[in-house]
Parts: sequence; structure tokens; C-alpha cells
Amino acid sequence: MPLSLTPIMPGFAAEAGGLDLSSPLDSPDIRAIEAAMDEHAVLVFRGQALAPEAQLRFAQNFGKLDLGFKKASKAPNRLAHEALLDISNVDETGQVADRNHRKIVGNLANQLWHSDSSFQNPPARYSMLHAVVLPAAGGETEFADMRAACDALPPAQRQRLRELRAEHYALHSRFLLGDDDYSEAQRQAIPPVVWPLVRRHPGSGRELLFIGAHASRVLELSVAEGRLLLMDLLEHATQPRFVYRHAWRPADLVMWDNRSTLHRGRPFDLAARRELRRTTTLEAASAQ
Repeated sequence: MPLSLTPIMPGFAAEAGGLDLSSPLDSPDIRAIEAAMDEHAVLVFRGQALAPEAQLRFAQNFGKLDLGFKKASKAPNRLAHEALLDISNVDETGQVADRNHRKIVGNLANQLWHSDSSFQNPPARYSMLHAVVLPAAGGETEFADMRAACDALPPAQRQRLRELRAEHYALHSRFLLGDDDYSEAQRQAIPPVVWPLVRRHPGSGRELLFIGAHASRVLELSVAEGRLLLMDLLEHATQPRFVYRHAWRPADLVMWDNRSTLHRGRPFDLAARRELRRTTTLEAASAQ
């Protein structure tokens, strides 16, 4: 069956059906998914019970896999595949981690609005998050449409933002949460990169805001003025009218475009087991 789409919000997020993601996709299916991502930015595939190998195979249809998170993390990856990121509260022994475990900081950092791997060049293209074990309540994921947020800015402000650039740093979000126990080698593992505050999406051609928790300062402004601007833009871009809140079901796979969206996890009982697996692909070129 061909890909089918049911929009969730006008112009943003859609439920996708008609495909079995555990089976190899042909070229028309891959192109259909890419076109749907250009339009909707977030796709929700329900009932996709994917083995790790199947999730990796699906992700590889959309570019080179991102391994940058390995350099930025202190926590070991308990999954057998280096391109699978363990989005869970489970420690290296397979037990639910104590709330003081270093891995819990990663869970909490995911609750900040961010774009995966915006701190590297090339940045992330698509992320694909697969639900394996879910808590009874909480743990939703919210997505904000950076295209619509950009469209809604006053023209004069939008023009001014086109002239500004932000520095993105892998550990900035961790420092915000007081997690600063990193060696100098870890701090320098992924050097900061600079991106315009307003980028143009290579697929849709639409302008978008490129901000989030990894953006540490604005180069053309003082640190204080730049951070206030980034906070104001984040407040604007995450208004309810721009946000889709995803309530997870077992075997969901949610795919999103990191260039068009910000996302964040929502709180859940840290004593309740929660396991999701993420694969991420990189943008094909470093066009800004």
C-alpha cells in the first residue's frame, strides 16, 4: 500500500499509514516520506514493532547516521548498535536508574526545547524515535513548528533576525541544569558551530527559526542581550498554536525534521520504566 497521511494540525504533523517499516522500502515510498516530511515536519507511524536492526535499516534510507551524541555524552550506551541512542531511564545493568544516576540528567535535558545535534556541522536531518516500554502516565513529547513561528514574526523583526547568527554548543543545555562535571577533552569533543537565526529549509524552501537549548549566544550581540533575545524567540515559537503534543503508544515510531522543529520530552515518574530508541540522520550538506 502507498503512504497515507492524516493531518493532525493544519500544516503541521500528520499520522502516516499504509507502510510496514519493518520491511525494506522502495524508492517511491522513500520519496513519498521525504515529501511528507517537507510538508508536515512530523510523521506519526502507529503500530510499528521494530527490532533494532529494522529501525536502523529504515533510518539509513534518509542519509548518513548521526554518531555525534557519543562524543557529547558521559553515559555508556547499553544498546548493541552505536547508531541507536538509548532514550531511557535504564542503567547499564538493565535496571531503572536511581534519580541521582548520571543518565537521569540526560532525561531531564531532553525536557528542554531543542533540535537534535544542532551543535554540529552538518546538523541533524531527521530523528526517528521508537517506543519500546512506556510509563502509565506522562512522558509525552512536544513538537514546535519553527516554520510557522517564523512566518508569524513581524516583518521588521524577521528581517533583523536574518542578520544574526547563534553559536550552538553541545554541552550548553547540560550546563543550564548544573551538569558541568566534564573533562576538558569532553568539553572540546564537539566544538561550537554557528548557524543563522533564520535558515531556509532545503526541501520546502520555507524560512524557519533555528534556535533551542543548544544555542548559547548571538554573535552580533552581547551575551546578555543575545540570551534574552533567544529566550524571547523561544517563548514566541513554543506558543500552543505552534505545538503538537504526542501521547505515546507502544510501538509508535515518530519521525521529525530537526531543521523545521524543536521538541522536548515531558515529565514522568522517574521510578517507572521508560524505554525509547532514537536514530538520527545528518543533513546532506552544511548549507546555511
